[in-house]
Amino acid sequence: MSYPPGGYGGYQQPGYGGGYGGQVEHPQGTMVLVLGILGIVACQLVAPFAWVMGNRALEEIDRDPLRYSNRSNVNVGRILGMVGTILLGVTLVLVVLVIVLNVVLIGASSST
Repeated sequence: MSYPPGGYGGYQQPGYGGGYGGQVEHPQGTMVLVLGILGIVACQLVAPFAWVMGNRALEEIDRDPLRYSNRSNVNVGRILGMVGTILLGVTLVLVVLVIVLNVVLIGASSST
């Protein structure tokens, strides 16, 4: 016996989409992935947003795993957000060190 898509005997659980097995993609899944990629490639300032949004989306997916189907995309975006945030921190530390070094060198050369 073959059943129609969307449930057994036409029954579909309330609140679930009509995707395979009633699953739909998490609404923020693609955005988290795009922000994570942009956080690595183009603008590290968006990486923390990918990390935070990815954490929230994963919590929602874990709360209702039968509803959402794109956990792996959200997880990849979250991890890229973590890496981008670490790179942002390293960049900021290096910029501060360069500024401090320049101030020290300028101060030392003007006092002699």
